[in-house]
Amino acid sequence: MRLVLTSLILMAALGGCSKASETGAEPAPETVTAPVVIGGVDLTRPVRVLGTEPFWAIDIADQDLVLTRPDVPAVTASVASPIVTGTTAVYTGTTDSGQTVVLTLIATECSDGMSDRLYPLTARVELGEETLNGCGTTPEALAQAPAV
Repeated sequence: MRLVLTSLILMAALGGCSKASETGAEPAPETVTAPVVIGGVDLTRPVRVLGTEPFWAIDIADQDLVLTRPDVPAVTASVASPIVTGTTAVYTGTTDSGQTVVLTLIATECSDGMSDRLYPLTARVELGEETLNGCGTTPEALAQAPAV
């Protein structure tokens, strides 16, 4: 009985393989997202953008943009992959409340104005009528940089 069962399983497995080769169908290739890099920052990975006066921060990961500020509820928006032109990347999305948000990152050295830390990206955020200016990099780079 075991021999018959084993034979049936093998025939089914081999039959599946031969059908794929008979039809010319091959398994779908694994999708790999190519890096999108400006200023040494891979935009296909999480990015952190921040500014001072007023203090604010944006985290971008998995096509979600989250803007946080002290004493203000967080703002969340779904954003498409950035449109990259040369050394500029632009994210566009709509917040949960229906406002348009545009985040522009430029591969130019940036200082936050409050420390000696330099960032590889300059950022501009347009949220409705409000404009915020700041700097950006990866969360890993922020964690490794010495705080001043």
